[in-house]
Amino acid sequence: MTPLVTFQTTAIPLALENVDTDQIIPARFLKATTREGFGNNLFRDWRFDQYGNPKPKFILNDHTYQGEILLAGKNFGCGSSREHAAWALADYGFRVVISSFFADIFQGNALNNGILPIQVSQEVLDRWFAAVQKDHKTTFEVNLEEQTVTAAGISAPFDINPYKKVCLMNGYDDIDYLLNLKPEIEAFEKMRT
Repeated sequence: MTPLVTFQTTAIPLALENVDTDQIIPARFLKATTREGFGNNLFRDWRFDQYGNPKPKFILNDHTYQGEILLAGKNFGCGSSREHAAWALADYGFRVVISSFFADIFQGNALNNGILPIQVSQEVLDRWFAAVQKDHKTTFEVNLEEQTVTAAGISAPFDINPYKKVCLMNGYDDIDYLLNLKPEIEAFEKMRT
């Protein structure tokens, strides 16, 4: 995974609430066993018509909006526990999803796949939606080390599990984290023998 410490990017606003994992990646596209290619079908039924033509009114088809942050409505990632939802978001190019509430399983899947889910108050989220809709070039600065995100003159703190913070900052998955500790594990084992 790519380390995530501090970066700046614009955001794509998806001002819909209760977006479930079947809307993020419909079940009929869950046939692959690797993580690649899922981004092509991210929000498939919202992005494309029955013939595969882009729906011009859907936000991901509006090329005015770009960026590595998905600004999402409340209760993002609810529904089934499919990890493929995180795969699709990452494969499409999102590194961060900001919402006022995430489903717990989605939040865990996102963190395990290198996506930072940032939960902020509904008031802050609404103000950021307004800022991005007014100016699509609104820049967000994410600082994982300090656990803050700043945009449109508003800085908000966010919580993250300390272990997952270390993993994201170093680009580790769970196995990489353990391999990183190999010298310490070996030293501990030598002390015990």
